Amino acid sequence: MSSPYLTLNVVELTHETNDAVTIHLEHPDRQPIASEPGQFLTLILPCGPGGKKERRAYSLSSTPHEAPRLSVTVKRVHGGLVSNYLLDTVKVGQQMEVMAPLGNFTVKPSPKAARSLVLVGAGSGITPLMSILKAVLHEEPNSHVLLVYGNRNEQAVIFRSQLQKLQEQYPNRFQVEHVYSQPTGKTESKSTSFFSRFTSSKPATPDPHQHTGRLNRTMLLRVLEQKHQFPAEQAEYYLCGPEGMMTEARAALDLLGVPANQIRRESFVAAAETMEAAAAQPNGHGDVSAAADDGKVVARTVTIQYEGSEYEIEVGPSQTILEAALDLDIDLPYSCQAGLCTACRGKCLSGKVHLDEREGLSDSELKQGYVLVCVGHPLTDDVVIEID
Repeated sequence: MSSPYLTLNVVELTHETNDAVTIHLEHPDRQPIASEPGQFLTLILPCGPGGKKERRAYSLSSTPHEAPRLSVTVKRVHGGLVSNYLLDTVKVGQQMEVMAPLGNFTVKPSPKAARSLVLVGAGSGITPLMSILKAVLHEEPNSHVLLVYGNRNEQAVIFRSQLQKLQEQYPNRFQVEHVYSQPTGKTESKSTSFFSRFTSSKPATPDPHQHTGRLNRTMLLRVLEQKHQFPAEQAEYYLCGPEGMMTEARAALDLLGVPANQIRRESFVAAAETMEAAAAQPNGHGDVSAAADDGKVVARTVTIQYEGSEYEIEVGPSQTILEAALDLDIDLPYSCQAGLCTACRGKCLSGKVHLDEREGLSDSELKQGYVLVCVGHPLTDDVVIEID
């Protein structure tokens, strides 16, 4: 089994806004690193007390066709340990320890595809959407992309110049609808259908289409209201941003009759920022178990199989399986510690495990016995988990 850890060089920095920077990384020998559009990279940085290593996952804003370069975009979070450390200290030439790209919020571009993607994001939720839209525009000449992007104002737009250039490069296939809650300029224009732009013989204007207000259900419905030339239920939707925004977007799509299997959402960015700010715990979804929840969470011994070794771990009633392993200096793979990213995924070979959060796992994975040890608690004394 190959190691999930890599050491990469910082080769360039791009300042996107006053509080966001893109960090461009490459392997020392410039060999390509496998990734998919929309995945994330976990950075492991010695910025904790006494140089303790901290982990944070940041969505890739690069695409596979930009190899050997991997790029992550980091936005400063008030009180954030890792984001502040990065923005204040990162320099070209330094090395960073990372985990190989992970994540299921992805697209698989195909040159033969002719589809329509609607990407809805706010703030730093743009990062995986940027990776997805660049990949589709580059590799699918018959596909169309709409980005609905919410920010406080024009100055807060991450990738602003890149988005402008992409509109100019793909005038009939790519449209950005900017939504500003507190715009500084008076440049709002009348609502025009994004769908009609793709059927017009004239190139779309490169000037961003702007709306004033919050990116909520009403706003998204307004942007998508003219769908007679392109029924909304035929598009594919990708949502990334604060939980409230994604809930509002989902409500709008439900009203439009969009099938659930055509809607993808990425909660990881929002959860990582919540963790970074040391605010509330990520929203849960009630008690979820990988098996019948008929046991009790008490101190139990769990067997972990990882990289050819087997570990017996005593897990306390207030601990997750991952926390108990880390207390014993067992270097298991992990990233978000919120049950979202799947970096710590393992297969439960025997016994029963309760999960505090299951959003990172599909129904199929749960049925196959997969668990996330960062939010897992043993319910029986015979738990054996094989870590991927």
